[in-house]
Amino acid sequence: MEALKAQDPARIGAYMLLARLGAGGMGQVYLGRSPGGRLVAIKVIRDEITDHPEALARFRREVETVRLVRSAYTANLIDASLESAPYWLATEYVSGPTLSKAVGARGPMPPETCRRLFAALAEGLAAVHEQGVTHRDLKPQNVLLAAQGPQLIDFGIARGVGQTALTEAGSAPGTPGFTAPEVLMRNEVGPAADVFALGATIAYAATGRPPFGSGEPATVSYRAVHEPIELAGVEPELAGLIQHCVAKDPAARPQLAEVIARCRVLAALVEDPFYAGLAGLAEALPSAASVAVSPPPAHPPATGLHDLPTSASTHAPGYTPTHAPGYTPTQVSHPAPPARRRPAPWIVAVTAGLVVGAVTAAFVLLPDRGKDDAGADGKETTGAARPGATSKAPTTPGGEQPKVQPPAYVQATNPNRDYWTPDAGSTDGQGTCRLPPEERNQYLQVSVTDAETDAPYTSGKGRIGIRLKNVVPEDGESYYVSIAVKPPHEIDADTGRPIEGAQFENLSLGYTSKPVDLYEGLRNEPSAPWVWLTYPDDFQEVKDGKKYADAIPVGNDPGNWTVLFLHVQGTKQYASIACRGFVAK
Repeated sequence: MEALKAQDPARIGAYMLLARLGAGGMGQVYLGRSPGGRLVAIKVIRDEITDHPEALARFRREVETVRLVRSAYTANLIDASLESAPYWLATEYVSGPTLSKAVGARGPMPPETCRRLFAALAEGLAAVHEQGVTHRDLKPQNVLLAAQGPQLIDFGIARGVGQTALTEAGSAPGTPGFTAPEVLMRNEVGPAADVFALGATIAYAATGRPPFGSGEPATVSYRAVHEPIELAGVEPELAGLIQHCVAKDPAARPQLAEVIARCRVLAALVEDPFYAGLAGLAEALPSAASVAVSPPPAHPPATGLHDLPTSASTHAPGYTPTHAPGYTPTQVSHPAPPARRRPAPWIVAVTAGLVVGAVTAAFVLLPDRGKDDAGADGKETTGAARPGATSKAPTTPGGEQPKVQPPAYVQATNPNRDYWTPDAGSTDGQGTCRLPPEERNQYLQVSVTDAETDAPYTSGKGRIGIRLKNVVPEDGESYYVSIAVKPPHEIDADTGRPIEGAQFENLSLGYTSKPVDLYEGLRNEPSAPWVWLTYPDDFQEVKDGKKYADAIPVGNDPGNWTVLFLHVQGTKQYASIACRGFVAK
């Protein structure tokens, strides 16, 4: 991360620029901040190539690609501007070192860490391939080791099914040492080429050395085509899997599902001690004092995704790679426009509106549990959120405060990665959520139980409660809360059951309740009344401002369900303040 230079703009669109993250053939990547405080990575293409139609076509295709790709191992598209120069796209910023930087600083990774990373990246690539896209430039510099797990970054030369090669004659996409032989020899790009790059990337993680040596690019590429990969000192079983992935014949390489199975992962990568220790390598964010603050424009330009021009692509919105310290955007040459491709049904059903990122670099930790706290068993439990996160109606010319119009519903604006899992051996509904709350509220209490017995919720109807204690709201203040109940798998709206063949975790918000003003209840009953809702009766899924589907019975999708409590300030403006869950049977 570098300080801004004199020639850098103070703002791009509505975003204040804070620092430089990297540069490459297409342009510059900046760290920026939205008016609301969200950190983003903004990729701006260079002025000297903005008039080059093929370069601009490539950039437009990159935006389309990153809108399409959706998985827990890629980051989210926030914004983009393709109407006029400067052309740019903004993605969520996720803190963490690249794999290249981590190995350079700490040396080779232990075999077990390598296996967990192997499986995680294979799962991420599988999600990318599911959308008909190949990454084409997987390498240690394009793997970000974030707190929530590895992220695949830089889809600048990614390619969809049916799209023609975008490189000049005689050249090949990718990076020497990580580019598959069939790509180098015949420019034959497919999922098997990504498997080769995955094997080479894990070889680097396990040895700390370039997988096919160093030197001139042509020499390294020759070795990749004709010579074996360098794996001296690698644990034999891990070395065997790597060798299988980098087989010279693409047909001899394993499928990603086989790679995952052979890794035999028994614990999450984020629980790996070596991996957890890499967090300290993330570069510190620039302090507010080090950034020159300029006032926002009186009328910020409309540069959201709704301004994207119509193109031949019918890709649904989805994920986009984030750019991180140590990242250098792929250098590119002549592009071709995207081919028409029909989006997968589950993307249309679940994620047509999920285009705004929500994960940030800094996490807010839950407070220590006190004696009055309990789990999701009908007893009181204290959540965590940011103090003072309330809404207040504006004062009218007559001095009166009209009542704030309540949000009618909550609609997902980004892929949701919150997942609840039960604690080992728990019999009373205790569990843990993957992500901490986005806001803190020490006064919030929640409950999730069976509607009839008050036992832990497992089947039938559920009783979900919320209230605020020890709060005295001011006149005109409101505090709207909605509850989201999320099945473990993507649900087919037509059948009310998991989509056939679904392999990945549910990234939707699930089924939500109508927002309730908890301050209203306090004004009527200062003794902190509970607000009770029944699942599935009081829940639905909303898309494009309309009810998309009724909530399904929990028995339709057995497994770990997640219950999110959301502070709502608008239909698409909300933040998680607590998370619970239950095991449906």
